[in-house]
Amino acid sequence: MVKFSLETIRAKFRRILIYGIGVKLLGYYEKLIPKYSLIGDTAFFDSKQFDWTTEIEANWVLIRKELDELLKYRDSLPNFQDISPDQADYTSPDDLWKTFFMYGYGIKSEKNCQRCPETTRLIEKIPGMKTAFFSILLPGKHIPEHRGPYKGVVRYLLALKVPEPKEKCRIRVGNETRNWEEGKSMMFDDSFPHEAWNETDGVRAVLFLDIMRPMRFPLSVFNELFMKLIAISPYIQDANINQKNWADRLEKLFAQEREKEKV
Repeated sequence: MVKFSLETIRAKFRRILIYGIGVKLLGYYEKLIPKYSLIGDTAFFDSKQFDWTTEIEANWVLIRKELDELLKYRDSLPNFQDISPDQADYTSPDDLWKTFFMYGYGIKSEKNCQRCPETTRLIEKIPGMKTAFFSILLPGKHIPEHRGPYKGVVRYLLALKVPEPKEKCRIRVGNETRNWEEGKSMMFDDSFPHEAWNETDGVRAVLFLDIMRPMRFPLSVFNELFMKLIAISPYIQDANINQKNWADRLEKLFAQEREKEKV
């Protein structure tokens, strides 16, 4: 027989209440975003609208080197649903989407950032950067169609490893499908329905960022407020706890490997 403590019941009720109210508020708010957006309301965006993408692309090889070090421990990296179990329905219950988080909704993973100092240095210069991680799709991975939870951010992907044939490694946002090119940026609105495929025999890896959508006043202020509220929600706080646990686990693994190298 499954037993539920009073605290567990309260926590579940709190989640349902907060989530229900939050979804309704976001629904009303998101209808205003296209009118106040400074970058339009399209599925994909031109990365040249953001000056900082030039420096990121210029340093993609440097970022790739830090990624390559992590890929030595590929099988030990957390799956996306290990960090965010609430999204397991669309990520699918397999081990083919690996992650390495540096930031999540503005919350910094100190240990992971120390592991990737150059990448951290570059992403921390980006105005409005809230989430940053290496997103790694193993061979055969398909992320089913879904949409992001909030239109107030813009999704940025820097392609770091793109296996051949490129047409088998792609993303669809809305009605448009694109392929990745190593060292090049891709930006889109993840509130549009989207899905991704890696139908190759190789590993596809990108630097994955969520940044604040540039908007006119007063929605620019409300956008900051909403992001802060999302960051303290149980949904994000639980993911942050999971991330800390995985960072500790990986740090122990890295320490063990360093000891082996000394022998």
